[in-house]
Amino acid sequence: MSTKLQVALDFLELGRAVAVAKAAVAGGADVLEAGTPLIKSEGLDAVRRLRDLFPDTPIVADMKTMDAGRIETEAAAKAGATIVTVSGTATPFTIRECVETGKHYGVQVAVDLLGVADPVTFSRRLAEWGVSWVDVHCAIDAQMQGEDPLELLKQVRRVTELTLAVAGGINSETAALAVEAGADVVIVGGAVTKAVDPRLATAAIRRAIDSGQAVATSLFKRSTAANLRDLISQVRTSNLSDGSHRQPCLEGLWPLIPGKLVAGPAVTVRTFPGDWSKPVQAIDVAREGEVIVVDAGGQPPALWGELATESAVGNGLAGLVCHGAVRDTADIRRLGFPVWTRHVTSHASDPMGAGDINVPIVIAGQRIEPGDWIVADDDGVMVLPKARAVEMVNRALDVLESENRLRDEIRAGSTLAKVANLARWEKK
Repeated sequence: MSTKLQVALDFLELGRAVAVAKAAVAGGADVLEAGTPLIKSEGLDAVRRLRDLFPDTPIVADMKTMDAGRIETEAAAKAGATIVTVSGTATPFTIRECVETGKHYGVQVAVDLLGVADPVTFSRRLAEWGVSWVDVHCAIDAQMQGEDPLELLKQVRRVTELTLAVAGGINSETAALAVEAGADVVIVGGAVTKAVDPRLATAAIRRAIDSGQAVATSLFKRSTAANLRDLISQVRTSNLSDGSHRQPCLEGLWPLIPGKLVAGPAVTVRTFPGDWSKPVQAIDVAREGEVIVVDAGGQPPALWGELATESAVGNGLAGLVCHGAVRDTADIRRLGFPVWTRHVTSHASDPMGAGDINVPIVIAGQRIEPGDWIVADDDGVMVLPKARAVEMVNRALDVLESENRLRDEIRAGSTLAKVANLARWEKK
């Protein structure tokens, strides 16, 4: 059979889900999914509404049932679902109850492999239980770590002839790869639901599936260690903060040159106020694209100026973060070298040689290790611990993509209070 395109409507508000559903169907979606967040927020009325609007379109109720298989499957079927999902981590008794109830009401049952310890072995048994679909699903939180579902998809394809669906960060550049890996159904969420134009986004993915060729996109990609620098340039410190539970920037550091965005691994320096020996030596230690981060206690005198900047520019450094003071700011601006500093002062001190290079330092209560990623812009300086840098960038990209959708709704005549549905989500 030809590969189908399923759009997962993972919204909290039914109105927004309906609007995107209409655009997705117009763009070529074959199947609509009432996502788990939508069902949890709006109940099975979401399925009923979709069925009323799209009487001929298959509708998935993504219940991820864990217990009470008969009750939940019956409720979804009566609401108008064509396919109902059950979690693969449910007991075999629950999965079988879903299947038997599905037969009675004429709906198919899909098993979601999310969280299953041995998904390949488990998938071998599902046909015996009467399951219709298998969903290979890379969870959102796993996507944030840079994972994708395609390798598991290939393994599961080799052991089952059931309808095989795949979900997990798929976009117009990877949809064709999913088909090649064996997907009968390609499930797409954010690449459609967060697009400024969901119809065009759906059409691009539809084209990729049908042609077997990637369709280029600048959004809805996820970072790995290999492409971290490329994708980090798309986000801002505010996106990073929002995506990491409102993590603060390094307090009290401000850019000398507005409009600069810098990202790179940290070369850390610990020194005394005004002692510019180790900061200057760090220029020779740092590699191209790295950021020197100096802790000098947040006090003058200056430990960086024009000549240090000339040296840093010549060595291809990305920038300087100085928890201390700098001088020669007119020359630094002329050279275009990005600097964030706590103080600016004209007086310097002497190179005493105190301190260390590439040791842990603490600025504004935040520990910075050598190799941690630094991202800095007009709003401040953010620290991305190297063990979490990929996740933090991916969560920032997710925030940016959601904001793009909200911005488009505001420009279409709405207001932020309305598109964010603030009244509904106030604490009671």
